[in-house]
Amino acid sequence: MTLENEQGEQLEYRIVGPDEFDDASEYISMDSPLARALMKKRVDDEVSVSLPSGTQVYCIIAIRYA
Repeated sequence: MTLENEQGEQLEYRIVGPDEFDDASEYISMDSPLARALMKKRVDDEVSVSLPSGTQVYCIIAIRYA
């Protein structure tokens, strides 16, 4: 999944289950706040996520399935 943040940076993430979790920076647990906000969303949807660093808004620009 490719997201764009408010600063225009593109971020690549892969949502994984607890048995697939890795310390790779692009892997996020399906139980994380970001992954839960992204579930059932589509390309061009915006999501707002409360993170320890503050609220972040992302736009989904691509979804890929492995």
